[in-house]
Amino acid sequence: MAPTFGFTLQDWQRQAQQDARQVLPLLQAHLAALDARDNAWIQIASPAQLQAQLEPLLAEYLRNPAALPLFGVPFAVKDNIDVAGWPTTAACPAFTYTATADAFVVARLKAAGAVVMGKTNLDQFATGLVGTRSPYGAVPNTFNPDYVSGGSSSGSASVLARGLVSFSLGTDTAGSGRVPAGFNNLVGLKPTKGWFSARGVVPACRLNDTVSVFALTVQDAWQVATLAGGYDSADAYARSTPRTAPADLSPRPAFAIPATPEFFADHQAEAAWSAALAQLEAGGATLHPIDFTPFHQLAEQLYHGPWVAERTVAVGNMLDQPAAMDPVVHDIVSSGRRYSAVEAFQAEYLRADLARQIQQTLAQFDALVVPTSPTIHTLAAMQQEPVRYNSQFGTYTNFTNLADLSALALPGPFRPDGLPAGITLIAPAWHDRALAAFGVRWQQQLALSPGATGRPLPPSPGALPSSPDHVRVAVVGAHLTGMPLNFQLTTRQAVWVEETRTASHYRLFALPGGPVQKPGLLRSDSGGGITVELWDIPLARFGEFVAEIPPPLGIGSLTLADGRVVKGFICEPAALTDALDITESGGWRNWLATQESH
Repeated sequence: MAPTFGFTLQDWQRQAQQDARQVLPLLQAHLAALDARDNAWIQIASPAQLQAQLEPLLAEYLRNPAALPLFGVPFAVKDNIDVAGWPTTAACPAFTYTATADAFVVARLKAAGAVVMGKTNLDQFATGLVGTRSPYGAVPNTFNPDYVSGGSSSGSASVLARGLVSFSLGTDTAGSGRVPAGFNNLVGLKPTKGWFSARGVVPACRLNDTVSVFALTVQDAWQVATLAGGYDSADAYARSTPRTAPADLSPRPAFAIPATPEFFADHQAEAAWSAALAQLEAGGATLHPIDFTPFHQLAEQLYHGPWVAERTVAVGNMLDQPAAMDPVVHDIVSSGRRYSAVEAFQAEYLRADLARQIQQTLAQFDALVVPTSPTIHTLAAMQQEPVRYNSQFGTYTNFTNLADLSALALPGPFRPDGLPAGITLIAPAWHDRALAAFGVRWQQQLALSPGATGRPLPPSPGALPSSPDHVRVAVVGAHLTGMPLNFQLTTRQAVWVEETRTASHYRLFALPGGPVQKPGLLRSDSGGGITVELWDIPLARFGEFVAEIPPPLGIGSLTLADGRVVKGFICEPAALTDALDITESGGWRNWLATQESH
């Protein structure tokens, strides 16, 4: 059979569409080609486990393919996330237990048809950004084995970068879903806290943990995220989206960047960052240096203060068996015992203050862009300075969950020495889709081969699928870009999608009166195509927007020239008796131009 390493979700989906019955033999051949000595894996599926996952789904897929969008897609699971019937080790053999149920996110992905190929190595108890703190061995970088892979989700990043699976799950408390993405040329989606259930996940810092997604493309990451995420009433920290965030960034986004970025004298990383900034500007973004002090101060809190006591709680009685733990991990986690409840409350007050400063800063921009990591080190160097170098890796990641932010790590221009050096976009909670929408365009702009697969970047299927959290609205007059009422959209986080035309059975009228001159659109047996703009407005803000629409205007359903049906402005026919028919102009902006020329 043809090799399947490096297959994206779309590659596996095409295989299923061509002949669903051949997916199992393909996966069996794929499994047989995996190397059991590869220390990125802690456990690989047996042929029987593979068959048991896929066979019951075949009949359902043949009956209704849409019900199983990930049918036969192989994925990997970080070994602090439960898979039913498999051991969960958290990279600590003495801690091992056999999971009786799938973690919530694993169950959702299996229900979509995805197949677990194995459990992956990690920094023990997800404590570290390096990928070296594991009794199963240090996972090497996929581009140069002398260097670290990044952690703690080292194995999940490694197997994906080499194309052994099509996506993988990690966790991200301090950057564990982003640093390995940056070091291995991957997409790393760190969702808003609470979007992905943490049920069935061994906690590191329960208040700041998220399950994360590694993928070869942003489209893949987003599809996995939408299937894995969702409110879980059994998770005390689960949250539902408020549906107030934008669907995309501005067409010409304004990005905050650190005014004086720190690279710890790594000139190769600094050169890659400069190249990334040039690419951002070439794509139309504007860059705005900001004071990064509050971000650095908050980042320091995660390991250098009472917040480390959350890890102490999570590890629990294992701390009484120091010989069974990685010595660096034991030293870090046990240090939480020396903090008092008073110090913990003081740390929370400081966190809240710094987080508020950060959120107020970010509110002025579309997003913050940072180097995913300011530097990278060799495995040998990491043995000499395991704590200091780990801390360096978290410079631009540690603050994110403490400040309740969303983040997306993206491949970026490589360092001059040939190692990957990604960038990360960071925005307020629930801006995950907006970051992904930009990420799709960024990845196509750079057109880098994904991971370490050596395969070309797949052609973009276009924009992300339409969002159930947004309403697409066609505006025809005073709400158009640059018009007097456009602010009613932009102040509600609506984003411009495109300019297009209605179907040919509409008539456009100039309504009498003011103070703001407006058109009225009427469906008619005859007429013409009228130019409109499409905007995506957050669902929770749609009611506010509609409430401001005065009679005789309202919102109905409009048919576009290409057959799509969207919400849009309509007008009561009775109000058009004294209105001027301007259908022949083809659009409001065209008609206004003719008035100005007279």
